[in-house]
Amino acid sequence: MATAGMAFAAALGLLGSLVGPSVGEAQAAPTGIRVSDGRVVEANGDEFVMRGINHAYTWYPEQTTAIADIAAKGANTVRVVLGSGDRWTKTSASQVSGLIGQCKANKVICVLEVHDTTGYGEDGAATTLDKAADYWISVKSALEGQEDYVVVNIGNEPYGNTNASAWTGATKSAISKLRSAGLNHALMVDAPNWGQDWSGTMRANAASVFASDPDRNTIFSIHMYGVYDTAAEVQDYLNHFVNNGLPIVVGEFGDAHSDGNPDEGAIMATAQSLGVGYIGWSWSGNGSGVEYLDMANGFDPNSLTSWGNRFINGANGIAATSETASIYGGGGEPGGGGDTGNGTAPNGYPYCVNGSSSDPDGDGWGWENSQSCVIPGGSADSGGGAGDGTAPNGYPYCVNGSSSDPDGDGWGWENSQSCVVAGSGADS
Repeated sequence: MATAGMAFAAALGLLGSLVGPSVGEAQAAPTGIRVSDGRVVEANGDEFVMRGINHAYTWYPEQTTAIADIAAKGANTVRVVLGSGDRWTKTSASQVSGLIGQCKANKVICVLEVHDTTGYGEDGAATTLDKAADYWISVKSALEGQEDYVVVNIGNEPYGNTNASAWTGATKSAISKLRSAGLNHALMVDAPNWGQDWSGTMRANAASVFASDPDRNTIFSIHMYGVYDTAAEVQDYLNHFVNNGLPIVVGEFGDAHSDGNPDEGAIMATAQSLGVGYIGWSWSGNGSGVEYLDMANGFDPNSLTSWGNRFINGANGIAATSETASIYGGGGEPGGGGDTGNGTAPNGYPYCVNGSSSDPDGDGWGWENSQSCVIPGGSADSGGGAGDGTAPNGYPYCVNGSSSDPDGDGWGWENSQSCVVAGSGADS
């Protein structure tokens, strides 16, 4: 049941790609979640940075509280595994409606994905992206009008390591089919090579795939397991997309895997510094030797595994970095923590998305999107970037500042863990 267990260990291909001018600048139709200037935004233009957890609904439909439990941990997104009927039991339109309702009730964005495509070309049981597109069209009635709340992830890891070059054409065709059928949602497309794109296929062709979408509303998803076992590989891949104005999300990752040891710390820290979304695999229910990817033991929200505790409560985890979507009245106050690059500093200027890299002279001020921005926790941030990211000593900054620190020693207590009051004596 684990989603990415078969990626072969390989050196990450540092394949450069030529990206056309202004590739991320075309505006999607102003309906719901969309892409604007290479970033994921909501209908009102507020940036939305996914901080989520995957939930294997199609194998565990009886786990009816999972979405609520994930949301209670601070996630702003749940990526939900569905079946198209080609390999796993078809998730009906009424079930899709129910799942969307749960997401809305718990104030999380639903990323809905068809899992039957996993490893196509290498796994004989997998189906095509074209078949996945047919599934989405068959449940269109459940999706219509939900553009503010739903991202359609066309197919999970749609190619294995066999004929991965076919990914580009198949992805463009699936996007075209869905747009022709009238689906106006933000679309998400997973990389080939069991999601890890070690061949660089998605990286090299993302610009043309994005341009093929008439709505210019396609988000790219990389899955980071053993191929991404160094910070350099993580940073190189994500920076390529950000620097070229292409929307990217880490749609899956873990802290261990059979094909190598992913650098989860680098994945989370890099995503946070770039303002890139990430979604960890997975809440519970993994089998076939990868049970270590469970975040909760037996779907029990009160029994987190070491991976679950790291992902939720650790440095750059969702408790410290997740911000509720503005459609639910969120925005500005992270749901348990910070929002590097999102929100506004106390002096009225926006926080910088790219952190200190936007501030070459180190004065606390950066320049992004043709305007000044404030480095969270820098000398220009009179609020100390409270709740934004992680202090140099590895503890999260306190969301509520000095109010979490009644004895004034610079240490606070939030979300059942210690936090540092930004700018205090404990903030080295």
